[in-house]
Amino acid sequence: MVRVTPSHGTFGTPGTSNAEPGSAASTGARSVEAEALLGPGLADSRGRRLRDLRISVTDRCNFRCSYCMPRSVFGPGFRFLPAAEILSFEEIARLCQAFVALGVRKLRLTGGEPLLRRDLPELVRLLPRGPGLDLALTTNGALLAAHAQNLASAGLSRVTVSLDSLNDATFQHMNDAQVPVRNVLDGIEAAAAAGLEVKINAVMRRGTNDQGLLDLVRHFKGTRHVLRLIEFMDVGTTNGWNHAEVLSAREMLDRIGKVFALEPAEPHYMGEVARRYRFADGDGEIGIIASVTQPFCGDCSRARLSAQGSLYTCLFATQGHDLRGLLRDGISDAELLAHISAIWHKRSDAYSEQRNSQPPLQLGKRRKIEMSYIGG
Repeated sequence: MVRVTPSHGTFGTPGTSNAEPGSAASTGARSVEAEALLGPGLADSRGRRLRDLRISVTDRCNFRCSYCMPRSVFGPGFRFLPAAEILSFEEIARLCQAFVALGVRKLRLTGGEPLLRRDLPELVRLLPRGPGLDLALTTNGALLAAHAQNLASAGLSRVTVSLDSLNDATFQHMNDAQVPVRNVLDGIEAAAAAGLEVKINAVMRRGTNDQGLLDLVRHFKGTRHVLRLIEFMDVGTTNGWNHAEVLSAREMLDRIGKVFALEPAEPHYMGEVARRYRFADGDGEIGIIASVTQPFCGDCSRARLSAQGSLYTCLFATQGHDLRGLLRDGISDAELLAHISAIWHKRSDAYSEQRNSQPPLQLGKRRKIEMSYIGG
């Protein structure tokens, strides 16, 4: 993959600057119109700043987890996106430059399963970087052992690995791909050996894998890998979500607290989705993501870019905004900044709050975008 300088604007060559993202040194000379859009970050209609961009690099996955890509829907006959409809690495890099110029400080590569995208380290090399800019990746971990060192060498900072159970039978029942736990643990070890910060995400589904909650806590306690336990969410329309299967954050903490003493910890930053808890013995921490029972819409700072280049302003969105078409029609950088700004300024999404205040039947009629299209 050859690096290219965007031909329609002023962001400069992606991935080449060590200056503060958003500064003149990191993005090149800008037009007056583009410069006027910079500052402390874009605010939406509720005053929430745009800080995080999650970038889906593929809609494909090698797992068929029932809460994300059930095989009954995403089976052999399912039509995935053809290559021509997926954003190129150069297009992704140009969009990331624009979002960083508008205040984004965290770029997270996701999918589907991002490690299915060929030559992914080349994309990492093209992405903007600098002090305060975090480059991360979310993966199911099955292929991570083979790629961790190349990703770290390319400039990746962190990796979040999804691992819902340490029990092989339970894990394979959930991933529906006959992938053993050992593959994922090997990936975690390889990532740590490569110098990547590692976090572990586990979706807790009552009656499916919640009996292994304490096993996960014991395994990662003291490893410096932060385990984050996630309430089962109603993402998309195909995951068969049932509120009765939600194991609440309160219940998780109660179960853990009977074995390990915990104490609340302050968030690392505004808008952090996980509530942090330290082990009282000082042997690490865990996080709880309670988007069902304790919605955090009020300070959500995340935007999502689908593999085909649509911008979504909420994980539970029903429609996106086409950016790929604008890129391929020759939009200038200043126009692109203005377009993204206008979308974010109008943003008013608060689905998780609405879920708890509206009748389930009314919300159930929404056809939400599938998580496999825009990442978690």
